[in-house]
Amino acid sequence: MRHTSSIIKREPTSLLAQMVQRLPLSDLHFRKISQLIYQRAGIVLAEHKREMVYNRLVRRLRLLGLQDFGDYLALLESDANSAEWQAFINALTTNLTAFFREAHHFPILAEHARSRPNGYCVWSTAASTGEEAYSIAITLNEVLGRRSMGTLVWASDIDTQVLEKAETGIYRQEDLSTLTAAQRQRYFLRGTGPHEGLVRVRQELSAQVHFQPLNLLATEWDLPGVFDAIFCRNVMIYFDKETQQRILRRFVPWLKPGGLVFAGHSENFSQLSRDFYLRGQTVYGLAKEK
Repeated sequence: MRHTSSIIKREPTSLLAQMVQRLPLSDLHFRKISQLIYQRAGIVLAEHKREMVYNRLVRRLRLLGLQDFGDYLALLESDANSAEWQAFINALTTNLTAFFREAHHFPILAEHARSRPNGYCVWSTAASTGEEAYSIAITLNEVLGRRSMGTLVWASDIDTQVLEKAETGIYRQEDLSTLTAAQRQRYFLRGTGPHEGLVRVRQELSAQVHFQPLNLLATEWDLPGVFDAIFCRNVMIYFDKETQQRILRRFVPWLKPGGLVFAGHSENFSQLSRDFYLRGQTVYGLAKEK
């Protein structure tokens, strides 16, 4: 008897099989992608980021039914205002955050807020999925009490997808491991039934945080006014030195007298700009007030 497998007719490779094949990313296309993301978002993509770029953008190609990175680039460049540009930026933006990340900053923030009798407002310049902004709001609530009423945190990001998650205020219970039991109870609601294992930010806290899309490279920043503190942590590492210096210069008029700027653990703003001096561990003040 002939084996069944020997008489099965071989069909042409299916579309699905074609889609899972690795698509070539040429040197030319990688350089063009690097150029476009730098122009749009100031992000510098070194050669060692090539695999990351491939893995993130190939999803867009497959979703759009494209088989070549050249076709994708042509699609982008055919319309400077296409919605695909935002998807392109979202795909290439790295988002790494946590509640009370770089915890040494929050006692400094609390002490600074306590010393300023009038309203206190903070700008989180790269809010990602919201953990930083809510950590700031929790800190200010605990130190200011009733003075914390109203919007305290202006939270922005270039990535619209992460901002959507931030606005929902929904996280896993394990994401709150850095909060005290009292903080978890006071500021979050625990999910039940199909939402078991999830938590949601209470409305009283979420009302104090305003999320909005914002590109730090934009010619204008749509912001409500000057701030007591600016959080720009682990953002500058994605920009070249010229872009870093330009952004820091633009921070100056957005900072109230005596205001603070918080940087990431690997960033040194005083080496980049004469406008700032180091006040503490990755915390900066305006040099003219020194």
